[in-house]
Amino acid sequence: MSRVLAVADSDSYLKWAAGLLDQLPAGWTSTLTVVRTPIVPSQAQIAAAVSGTRAGAGEPPAVVAARALRRMAERDRPDAILLACTGPVVDVLAGGVLEGLRPRPVLVSGLPGISIPATEKAWLYRGGCDLFVVHSGREVEEFGRIGKELGASGAMALARLPYLDHLDAFGGTGNRLVFATQAKVPKRRDDRESILLALARLAESRPGLDVVVKLRALENERQTHNERYHYERLWRALAESGQVRPDAVRFAAGPMREHLAAAAGFVTVSSTAALEAIAGRVPLLVLSDFGVSAEMINLVFEDSGCLGTLDDLARGDLRRPTAAWCEANYFHDPATGDWVAKLDALVAQARAGTLAPVRSLLDGPEHAAARRKARLRVEVPPNVLRAGYRASRRVRRYLKALG
Repeated sequence: MSRVLAVADSDSYLKWAAGLLDQLPAGWTSTLTVVRTPIVPSQAQIAAAVSGTRAGAGEPPAVVAARALRRMAERDRPDAILLACTGPVVDVLAGGVLEGLRPRPVLVSGLPGISIPATEKAWLYRGGCDLFVVHSGREVEEFGRIGKELGASGAMALARLPYLDHLDAFGGTGNRLVFATQAKVPKRRDDRESILLALARLAESRPGLDVVVKLRALENERQTHNERYHYERLWRALAESGQVRPDAVRFAAGPMREHLAAAAGFVTVSSTAALEAIAGRVPLLVLSDFGVSAEMINLVFEDSGCLGTLDDLARGDLRRPTAAWCEANYFHDPATGDWVAKLDALVAQARAGTLAPVRSLLDGPEHAAARRKARLRVEVPPNVLRAGYRASRRVRRYLKALG
C-alpha cells in the first residue's frame, strides 16, 4: 500500500489534485492539504474545489504553513508527494521546504487544465520533480520535447483530466446559459464589457433563459491569477449607466458541475470548464472575437468546431466539438493513461533505494533572488507579506520623488 501527500496552493490546483487522487488504485491512501500563500482559497472555494471527490466527503483540506507541511511530511513519511501548485511554489517546495526528506518521496507535479501550447516556463519550475503529469497526447509530445531540450530528468506521464470523469452526460437539457470567466483573458476592460453586453442581449431576447456568469472567485476572494477587471464590478457599472437591466444576468460561484447540471448551454473565452461542458454533452461556444492564440489560452480549440463570436452568443448559437478533436485533446480512452503505473514504478525504486536524484533546472545564482521571493510566499503570513509589499512600494515612490 502506498501513501500520497498532495499539496495545493490555489482553487484550480486544489480541484485538480482532489480529482487526480481519486484516480489512485484501491488500497492507496492519500492526504490533501493547502499550503498557505497569498492566493490561498477561501473556505467556500475549498468546498467547491473538492465537491464530488473523495476529499469532499469528509473534513475539508486543512490550510497549513510551510513549516507545518514539512513536519507533516516528516511524520507521515509519504511514498509520494503531489505538488499541485503554481510553478514558483512547486520549485520552492521541491528544492527547499521539502528537500532532504528521508526516505526520499517521489515528487509529482503537473498542470491543472489546458496546457497548449507547452511552455519552457512550466518545465523550468517543475524540473525538480520525478514525474510531470499532463492530460493529452499532444501535451505529452510538446512538453516531452521541451523537457529534452532543457535537459530535464523527470518523466512525462499522461492522465485524464480528473474532473471530466465526475460528470454525468447532462445533455444541455436545463434552462441555464453559463458563461465561465477566466481571470487572465481577455485583459481589456472594453472586451469584458462586450461579453456582458452580449449576454444581456441574449437574456433580453429569451426571457425564460437563466443567464449566469459563473465566477471563479468573488470580489473579495483570491484565485490562481489576479483579475484586474472583475465581471461583477463591470456589470454594476454598466447597470448604473443604463446600458443593461440590472437583473438580466446573475452572478454565482460554487462547483461548475452543479451549474452544468442545469445548463442548456455554456460559453467561455478559454476556461478549462469548456472541457467539462463537452464531457457533460452541453452545447458550447468558445469566443474567438479577441483572437485565437497562445496569449488568449484558446489555441487548442482550433478545428474543434466550437469557436464562435459575440454575435453567435447573442443569438444563442452554440456548437458541439468534432469527434476527431476530442480524441486528440483530453478525451482519450482512460486506459491509455500511464501516470499511475509510472508513479507506482517510481515508488518501488524509492523503496529499493535506487531512485535517481532529480536536478532542478533553476539551480544557480541567477535564480537565487526569485527563489527567495517565492520562499517568502510560503513562509510569511499573507497579510504580513502584503503589508511589506505596500511599504516597499511607498519607499520606492518616495525615493523616486526625491529624484
